[in-house]
Amino acid sequence: MNANGRTRVHLLVAAAIALLAAGPLGLGDGPVAEAKEAARAKSKSKSKKAKQVECRPQSPQKFLKRRTFVQKGMLVPSKHAKAVRYLAERYGHVETEETRRFNQESAHSQATTVQFMGLPLSIHEKIAPALHCVEKRIRATCSGKPRRYTPRAVGGFRTANSYRGAEISNHLFGIAVDIDPDRNPCCGCVDPWPTSPLCQEKKRTAYERTALTRCWIKAFERYGFDWLGHDDLEDTMHFEFLGNPDRFYKK
Repeated sequence: MNANGRTRVHLLVAAAIALLAAGPLGLGDGPVAEAKEAARAKSKSKSKKAKQVECRPQSPQKFLKRRTFVQKGMLVPSKHAKAVRYLAERYGHVETEETRRFNQESAHSQATTVQFMGLPLSIHEKIAPALHCVEKRIRATCSGKPRRYTPRAVGGFRTANSYRGAEISNHLFGIAVDIDPDRNPCCGCVDPWPTSPLCQEKKRTAYERTALTRCWIKAFERYGFDWLGHDDLEDTMHFEFLGNPDRFYKK
């Protein structure tokens, strides 16, 4: 090949490289790629819009409350089974044969980490909107000195059951939240709680035993959470979402 031929080849190679860089056929970062990226962004935007959260107040469902199926310290099997089935169907199984019958997907596989009052918290993705609404309410109404509370530690998902016997903790479903166990005791739980100074003090109500303010407790209850300070356990650190997880999405 003579010098002129080699020059033409070099020019063709340079032109091909320039075309690839420009991406007219969707190669590289050209117009087609940009169009695809725009389409993806539009689709993502629609998805977010479809899942827009609306903070609708709701009460915990009575049949899901622990004091409905645990009476005088005894588990009522039929009522407990009804609650467990409802939770398993909506949130997933918790590694038991009973809950696997209702849902083949595990609850823990649907875990998400959110920021709650500046602290990371692992919960079931379906209750993230409810927790968002609680935080929004707290920030709007609980800022005054008598109502204010600053959490230091929060806990959500667990993989080990904290109840004895057949009862299943809602931490396994990822729908329960504990706030500052060192300041908000569970006086009806196992040791060391019963001997804790916080539980030995004579108080008339659980509200007087916890460091949490009523404003915080009411904010949780407004959006479908049940406070176990009302339960025989007097578990004042513990809130669990017992509302309808689909109620927070706009149609």
